[in-house]
Amino acid sequence: MSMTIDALPPLIHAQLNYLLTHSPLSVKVDRVWSGGKNSRYCDRFTLLIPFCLDYIKWDVMYNALYPLGAPDIIFAPEDEDFHPLLMIAEGGEIQTAKSTLSDWNSKDPKRLLSLVHELRDLYMSYQRKRVGGVDDARLKFELSTILSREGIEVCMFSGLEKPEEVKFAVPLLDMDLNKLVHGCPWRHQQKIYLQVVFPVIRKYSSAPSAPRVKLVSSSELKTLFSIEDIKLPPWIDGMCMAEYLPNLEENLKAQLLEAVASVGARRRFIEALAPHFGRPVEADPESHSSCCFWGFYISGALSPSNSVP
Repeated sequence: MSMTIDALPPLIHAQLNYLLTHSPLSVKVDRVWSGGKNSRYCDRFTLLIPFCLDYIKWDVMYNALYPLGAPDIIFAPEDEDFHPLLMIAEGGEIQTAKSTLSDWNSKDPKRLLSLVHELRDLYMSYQRKRVGGVDDARLKFELSTILSREGIEVCMFSGLEKPEEVKFAVPLLDMDLNKLVHGCPWRHQQKIYLQVVFPVIRKYSSAPSAPRVKLVSSSELKTLFSIEDIKLPPWIDGMCMAEYLPNLEENLKAQLLEAVASVGARRRFIEALAPHFGRPVEADPESHSSCCFWGFYISGALSPSNSVP
């Protein structure tokens, strides 16, 4: 039976609550449950951790009878080759720093946050190593030319009766999108990504086909800028990501700045109405596409195509 995080012992609850409220990643709790039939408290929960424009699912297993102890982490079955403790022991620079588990302090609410981020960094390295080991010349070239770009994530996946594929999540636009919006209400840093999915083409397979590409953004950003309306440039045969990105980013930046300017114009329009109608009772704080005064509701006139310059 699924429970809320309030069913956790105080020390464990404090660590999970700190993770959810302070992580720069939008981490979610999928479910909470107890490892014992007659336990007063729950002591286990499943985390959904953002990775490569999807979520990885990890089970965090505490012991309610001994809440001072560090938790065990159970990874997904498809990641049976992911051994983070061995990576720490053999990882060069990682070896110089102790793992969060090696000096666990249950009274420090930041410890679970540190552990999850440490493991996620190691998982990122694990996935890059997996992709780098694939016998596909195109993927090896893409990795060698694009992974130096900050913030890129890559993973390999396959399903039942589905071919192997490699997904790249490429952050676009080297600019702080939150600062573009006046009075930005967003807690997490907003990003726009290009998702590129390559089918794995081994030497004995057919000629490589163009990857699948699409833009992805957070749901908060979609209130300002409709990613679905952006037409992506075609992927020409023989093209690589390093060639594809510059033109895409240039066009995307121009359209984003235009959308932000429209938001600013709508905000100024709403402010100009205040001397006539009084301050708005309600107004959309993000896109400023609608507002409500006593006895008046204005929406259509504030759409991007009808905004007042």
